[in-house]
Amino acid sequence: MSRKPRIKPYHEPGGGWGATIATGKVLMEQKVLFKGALALYHMNKPGGFKCSSCAWPDPSPAHADPLVICENGAKAVAWEITAKRATPEFFARHSVADLSRQSDYWLEQQGRITHPLFYDRDTDHYVPIEWDKAFALIGKELRALSNPKQVEFYTSGRSSNEAAFLYQLFAREYGANNFPDCSNYCHEPTSQGLPPAIGVGKGTCTLEDFNHADLIFVIGQNTGTNSPRMMTELHNAARRGAEIVVLNPLRERALERFQQPQSVLEMATMRSTPIATHYYQVKIGGDTAALKGIMKAAIDADDRAVREDQPRVLDIEFIQGHTAGFEALCADLRATPWAAIEKQSGLSRAQLEEAAQVYLKANNVMACFGMGITQHFRGTQNVQQILNLLLLRGNIGRPGAGIVPVRGHSNVQGDRTVGISERPSNEFLDQLQKVFGFNPPRDHGHDVVHALDAIMRGEAKAFISLGGNFIAASPDTPLTSDAFRKLNLTVSIATKLNRTHLVHGRNSLILPCLARSEVDRAPNGTVQEVTIEDSMSVVQASRGVVAPASPHLRSEPWIVASMARATLGDKSVVPWEWLVEDYARIRDKIEAVFPIFQAFNARIKVPGGFRLANAASERIWMTPNGKANFMLFAGLDEDKHQNNPDVLWLSTLRSHDQYNSTIYSNNDRYRGVYNQRDVLFLNDREIKRRGLAPEDRVDIHTVSSDGTDRVVHGFKIVRYNIPDGSCAAYYPETNPLLPLSLRDPLSGTPSAKGIPVVLKPQSTLKN
Repeated sequence: MSRKPRIKPYHEPGGGWGATIATGKVLMEQKVLFKGALALYHMNKPGGFKCSSCAWPDPSPAHADPLVICENGAKAVAWEITAKRATPEFFARHSVADLSRQSDYWLEQQGRITHPLFYDRDTDHYVPIEWDKAFALIGKELRALSNPKQVEFYTSGRSSNEAAFLYQLFAREYGANNFPDCSNYCHEPTSQGLPPAIGVGKGTCTLEDFNHADLIFVIGQNTGTNSPRMMTELHNAARRGAEIVVLNPLRERALERFQQPQSVLEMATMRSTPIATHYYQVKIGGDTAALKGIMKAAIDADDRAVREDQPRVLDIEFIQGHTAGFEALCADLRATPWAAIEKQSGLSRAQLEEAAQVYLKANNVMACFGMGITQHFRGTQNVQQILNLLLLRGNIGRPGAGIVPVRGHSNVQGDRTVGISERPSNEFLDQLQKVFGFNPPRDHGHDVVHALDAIMRGEAKAFISLGGNFIAASPDTPLTSDAFRKLNLTVSIATKLNRTHLVHGRNSLILPCLARSEVDRAPNGTVQEVTIEDSMSVVQASRGVVAPASPHLRSEPWIVASMARATLGDKSVVPWEWLVEDYARIRDKIEAVFPIFQAFNARIKVPGGFRLANAASERIWMTPNGKANFMLFAGLDEDKHQNNPDVLWLSTLRSHDQYNSTIYSNNDRYRGVYNQRDVLFLNDREIKRRGLAPEDRVDIHTVSSDGTDRVVHGFKIVRYNIPDGSCAAYYPETNPLLPLSLRDPLSGTPSAKGIPVVLKPQSTLKN
């Protein structure tokens, strides 16, 4: 196959034979065709393991297909059970300086790390180290610090509930509440925006609700790439006649047409199903304006019904009985001019009124949204406007209706539930003290942006990462990297080599862990189980089925417990060794701290697991006023660059062969990009306006006033269907363009889906 960079438009539907062929291809590339097929058969089934990719929920075992998988889930499994190995011999051949010159794709292609590793400064190589010596070094470095708050405890959503619970327990007994985690990068606006509105920071729907919805909004989300199993629900809803309204800047193939790989008929006849009944390409950063436009049209229609003595089109009974803030919302919407809404949203009044009419005619409405909504400096307001729209017609807390934040990593929601939070409640801390007998710190700690601030100021001295690729995911990547190298200690619990391992502190350790698909045996020989919580609050057990990649690997809970024991020593009141001998003991402690997990160990034995209580799903509003609150966002906070024709709004995004910062290949099949990632998507009008042509190369500069020149060099222009004033490019390649200061002030989430940039002719510099 040619590796030459090329652009070739993709005309096939999402899913289908393209996904099937890609799945087989990745299994062969990782040399695990038969092993991988066996693993995929057990994935997302009772007695098997949960996919380590996205957090989309599973169908009930009684209604599941024989294979509960998708293309990207298959890639994730192949990636972690690969036959390739990064052994001590590999690290002896390659210095860190050599490795730093390689691409992110190349680094992870080297396979599973087989031994614990320590960075040798004298030789610039990672060298093997015994587990006990690694933990002794961690304990020595952490005990030497003058303040526990000098340590940042980062968490990836890949970790299990059991590992995350022990991790926060270790940090809090040590004395820190610093918990930067991957949720800060993605759905923190959901966690911060929903509680004041409905009393919970999670979605209100179940998978069953898709069977009862008349209308499904999909907002700021490329479902076919980021949550492919969700396409099953959209496909089924479309085939039974539900309306599907998409608000998204880019035309994404799977949201236009989808061929269900599990449908024998569609696969055999080469047919596909149209998905979106209405597709509105909102300008990047225009989501709040678009949502307010739809609501304004709905309010206008209700006002008209009152004037004409017709039945109300809004659910006034629900509004009066369950909500507060309706009149203030109406006053703001009436005062917001259509011209401003059109200019900022990139949509016409006619389009927004059409969307409102579709909404007003539907009985049961679900609104699903992704990081196109949350990774923005108005992220929290974006989430709250979606919720406002649903509340207007009582679309919360009944079948077929509700809000669906589509979470990214597989257990990012569960990590939060079991205590990974820099702002713990007093009730939680009181219970932790009662169960374990130590007084945890009470002050607020660091989220990601405050951790980065502390690292850049030199106040943080150590960084421990439970999974993830922190450097690749971070904004202001060059500045972050320079600061990271000044840390005393960096520790990464990982399965494969990534960029963060090459941007290390004075002392650096890589601790290789078991993957979720691998068998984790207790000291008595039994197979351990862990648990995860999906996007819809369902908790299920996960049990590995394949042999570990190396006899030197250890589980995440064991590694965390060992770090804690080596650091805290005999002063610890937590029985670390006893807890990790049987993870059921950890779950008993989770239940003792969090009563919401009542009968935890018994309920995970039920096929399909159990759903955690969600008061808003029952129309019980755990807000201070006991109401669901319309959240006011006055005006539009208009784009200060909108009258400057040179400024474009950049959205960073994933390719189809990518999950978070993990790059499976340099292809993006659905967008027609092959063997390259340094591309910039731009429409024909914007290309011509700048005197450019497709495949010209440009440098991309951030528009900022802080004196820092943020630039990436030599990006190829690719013609794509995207609104005027907008452009898009892949991350992590464009993360250097994202200033740490450009973030949602309410949640702290960096604005990766809204960066003001200008294009300049390519310089002679290399990126």
